[in-house]
Amino acid sequence: MKSNHELPSDVLKHLISILGNRISTKDVDLLSYSRDYWPITLHWMLKGKIPALARAIVWPKNTKEVQEVVKIAYENDIPIYTYGGGSGVLGGAIPEQGGIVVDMKKMRSIKLHEENLLVEVEAGTNGYYLEKYLNKKGYTLGHFPQSLYPSTIGGWIATKATGQFSTKYGGIEDMVLGLEAVLPWGDVVTLKPHVRSATGPDLKTLFIGSEGILGIITKAWLKIWPYPEKRILLSFASETLEEALDSVNRILKRGARPAVVRIYDVVETKRHFYKFDEVYGKIATIIILEGDSKLVEAEKQIIEEEFKGKALGEDLVKHWLETRFNVKEASEFAPLGVVFDTIEVSIHWNKAIKLYRSLINVMRSVKGTLFASAHASHFYPQGVCFYFTFAGIPKGDPTEYYNKVWDAAMKTTLEVGGAISHHHGIGRQRGKWLKEDLGPAFEVLKRVKNALDEKKIMNPRNMEV
Repeated sequence: MKSNHELPSDVLKHLISILGNRISTKDVDLLSYSRDYWPITLHWMLKGKIPALARAIVWPKNTKEVQEVVKIAYENDIPIYTYGGGSGVLGGAIPEQGGIVVDMKKMRSIKLHEENLLVEVEAGTNGYYLEKYLNKKGYTLGHFPQSLYPSTIGGWIATKATGQFSTKYGGIEDMVLGLEAVLPWGDVVTLKPHVRSATGPDLKTLFIGSEGILGIITKAWLKIWPYPEKRILLSFASETLEEALDSVNRILKRGARPAVVRIYDVVETKRHFYKFDEVYGKIATIIILEGDSKLVEAEKQIIEEEFKGKALGEDLVKHWLETRFNVKEASEFAPLGVVFDTIEVSIHWNKAIKLYRSLINVMRSVKGTLFASAHASHFYPQGVCFYFTFAGIPKGDPTEYYNKVWDAAMKTTLEVGGAISHHHGIGRQRGKWLKEDLGPAFEVLKRVKNALDEKKIMNPRNMEV
């Protein structure tokens, strides 16, 4: 990927007049924003290959400044790439055609509306900071992605993220009541945070999961909850994955909504819970219940009645809580020549086991694969998300091996009838499969993109739209 590293002098002067010293064309900054956390780019960087270089990085501090930057880009046909925390894992933030990277992290104001259980928050706000702010006020958002520490609210919305506690609180799409965004030509649209409305199509959903191709999200109004009164930790050992999945299915059918449910296959049980002899060679399940004490106790009773497995107590869950934000494997393995990544997909209950077995088999069948494993990480009355992990040491090009595994996984997911992404989004890695996943609706997405962004300046080529 190549880029012209210099903006026209008049454009640069115009940006400086608006932003002052909150703009950079320094090589060190351009390099820092050349990638997100897309694992394969670690291998590129180790070989001296830079994914892409923007022409400038800007740090606006309010919506008005975002407007001005976007207007300049629109008038001069300069690509715009929005940057939150850089924690995306599919290359969605890579400035493939140069242009201007708009880092949102200086936009981080928070306003609490306690009576309405709402928080009004700017898009650059750090997720961990927001949750701690709410906790001190007696509330929680309930959104805990593994990237909680580096990620931003705007990034969550743009990628349609979900968190580890989603079985109770839902994904980010369930939390967003309203949002503000700057459109490709520089106008601002505010989609009000009504409790509910029937005022035509729900336009905010255009931006949820849009990954920067339709505009820049600058603010959101999110639902919040009272901080949980009580938390209960449970864990189980099962002989088979089917047994554990069936147990959770029954629990959800009875109306219980644990905050966290995670079921680990045998390989992942060994990886994550190797200190615990009682689950070695078995299927480990961890469950967290939280909320009003009476409701939590009722859910506990349902789980104890329905889960067919050996109860193990709290220790496995405590271990998970202590290690759940550890994401160092990809960066540790790459210097050793190991290609490592994760792939999350979703499927209905009636095809869950078929999808799990099929993906494990096809990923293991790619020459060079060391292991492929999975855990079920998010649950719904209608189905489940499987989160697969693979690692390999290819003899040839790491990217070629990497793409072979991804191709096999995506093709198999579509054949079985699953969705090619559950919560990581599409980015540049998954783009070539989006058309097949959406079918004729892909043309609708393209026409929306062309109508709103006729100059194609907003994150061009992302999602291959």
